[in-house]
Amino acid sequence: MAQLSERLNRLSPSATLAMSQKSGEMKAQGIDVINMSVGEPDFNTPDHIKEAAKKAVDENYSRYSPVPGYADLRNAIVAKLKNENGLEYTANEILVSNGAKQSVCNAIMALVNDGEEVVIPAPYWVSYPQMVKLAGGVPVIIEAGFEQNFKITPEQLEAAITPKTRMLILCSPSNPTGSVYSETELKGLAEVIRRHDDVFVLADEIYEHINYTGRHYSIASINGMKERSIIVNGVSKAYAMTGWRIGYIAAPEWIVKGCNKLQGQYTSGPCSVSQKAAEAAYTSSQECVAEMRNAFKRRRDLIVGLAKDIPGLEVNEPEGAFYLFPKCSSYFGKSYDGHTIRTSTDLALFLLEDGHVATVAGDAFGDPYCFRMSYATSDDNIREAMSRIKNSLAKLK
Repeated sequence: MAQLSERLNRLSPSATLAMSQKSGEMKAQGIDVINMSVGEPDFNTPDHIKEAAKKAVDENYSRYSPVPGYADLRNAIVAKLKNENGLEYTANEILVSNGAKQSVCNAIMALVNDGEEVVIPAPYWVSYPQMVKLAGGVPVIIEAGFEQNFKITPEQLEAAITPKTRMLILCSPSNPTGSVYSETELKGLAEVIRRHDDVFVLADEIYEHINYTGRHYSIASINGMKERSIIVNGVSKAYAMTGWRIGYIAAPEWIVKGCNKLQGQYTSGPCSVSQKAAEAAYTSSQECVAEMRNAFKRRRDLIVGLAKDIPGLEVNEPEGAFYLFPKCSSYFGKSYDGHTIRTSTDLALFLLEDGHVATVAGDAFGDPYCFRMSYATSDDNIREAMSRIKNSLAKLK
């Protein structure tokens, strides 16, 4: 009997996409579902970026680009890294890919050998462990729960590193928690990494600009860490360009060359028109980024206040991204109308079926006690969704 490859059978489907699909099916049946499951800005791409794309179409940017992306875009990224992050890179140390998701996967596939270990703090973005498995690596999970604001300590990192460790994946601001590592916290982790030769940090900074702490710190800016770091970033979150599919890595040239070799074999260069739009995003006024960040901060404050008003939820205040990750384990063991809540997956399904609000269970992110809500939606949607959640949870006894 024909079977899929063992490589594919090692993978789990994306829980965020599964919940979004389920809520979409309910909407198609005429049910009024508020979708708080997908991590996607609800803003439209700013007009000046769209105009740059239209111009690119008119100027016939319709052919293959170089595999690592157009030189103009890579140079714009070099300027961004220098001006915003104080980091000196060359265009040869930049590789543009089909979204930051491909950038993450490129780096893992290029550096991790069969049986090598990749340290992943939990809660984690659902795809990290799956990508490590795809590369033949072994995910090593460090639990950093609600009580430590979802951030690992240097002591935890030291204890997780073995002779087989190849990489630490660090996401700040974090999906799914919104936690942000401070400069002091990053220096503590960097001190551990520097003690271990051949261990790299994959720094996923895609939420860099959705940060409410005043400024973003990159672990690559810490002394001795640039040559050990692979920065992943892109335009999707900061510029509301998720569908344009443009991400990049900034890394030592030998790593970029390896990723370029890999990308050359399975996708080649990213969309030519999208690259010209991304170039405009990086080289034009950044006012749109600040406007969207201010809106997300307002929504953050709104959803945190409403969530704290729900008995039984434990709520922290996320410092970045657009997610709330409340602890819901006080509801475990409670029931209503044939629904018994034993896990966060049970709770997410109950909220969808009873309250018609789509969230994502924390099980998928490596934290079974919490669930994720995206507040990348309107203030009215947030108020209505939180009202429904409060009413549904009050039924559980």
